[in-house]
Amino acid sequence: MPTVGLLHTAPVHVATFDELVGELAPGWTAEHLVDESLLERARLDGLARVSDAVRRALLDLAARNVELIICTCSTIGGLAEASAGTVDVRVERVDRPMAELAVATGGRVAIVAALESTIGPTNELVSEMAAGRGVHIEIDTHVVAGAWERFEAGDLDGYARVIAAVLPSLAASADVVVLAQASMAGAVGIAGEVGIPVLASPRTAIEQLLR
Repeated sequence: MPTVGLLHTAPVHVATFDELVGELAPGWTAEHLVDESLLERARLDGLARVSDAVRRALLDLAARNVELIICTCSTIGGLAEASAGTVDVRVERVDRPMAELAVATGGRVAIVAALESTIGPTNELVSEMAAGRGVHIEIDTHVVAGAWERFEAGDLDGYARVIAAVLPSLAASADVVVLAQASMAGAVGIAGEVGIPVLASPRTAIEQLLR
């Protein structure tokens, strides 16, 4: 049975991805590595300061006989992909399939994040996808005030609800919403129908990368 290695910066993702792998890719098993310090250090000191630690994490997962590594943190996802040469295993960032779908969906993309440090990497990724397709897009970014504080406090329901509350207001100015962080996926079900597609990375990644 093939195994996917998952590099997380929050333990909450372990259960989320175990559930998704079981639902969408039952022929796979999941191997997790959680290192919360990677995100914290990247936020405080910059991505360059965690490059060695990310490479060590990839080596750790590759040594567990995985067929694919997915980095579930959008802030360090680009760094993980750039470090792929460290291992003999394919490395993907969790939000790449979502970004591809967003660009294919519409020309006005709203990027919503709970953390400021995620905006830049996600913006760059979506722009890269658009350039690769040769299409013009307009990107509008939104950081949800008070959301990350709830996440850090362990109030995951409150975190999802405060994010969900801002989504309906975006329908008038966007064709598609991108939830920049994997942890934001719970907001989709709470928000319900908002008039435009709202994309979350965990389900999209497992559907496209493992199926």
